Amino acid sequence: MNKWSEVLLGLILLLGIVSFAWFSPSWGTFWNFRHAAWEFLKGGFFWLMAFIGLVLIVLGINDMRN
Repeated sequence: MNKWSEVLLGLILLLGIVSFAWFSPSWGTFWNFRHAAWEFLKGGFFWLMAFIGLVLIVLGINDMRN
């Protein structure tokens, strides 16, 4: 599979899942993914910032060694 088609297919799938989770109607607690999606995004943002901080620390230590 072409690398650009893989990226395009991945973006389409990701947008479909996120839009389904965010705009799902409140038919009950089973299909209402809005709260779960928001909690997942908040947790993902936390881990993203933690890993960026870790990478910056490692890069800084590596620059000091040289």
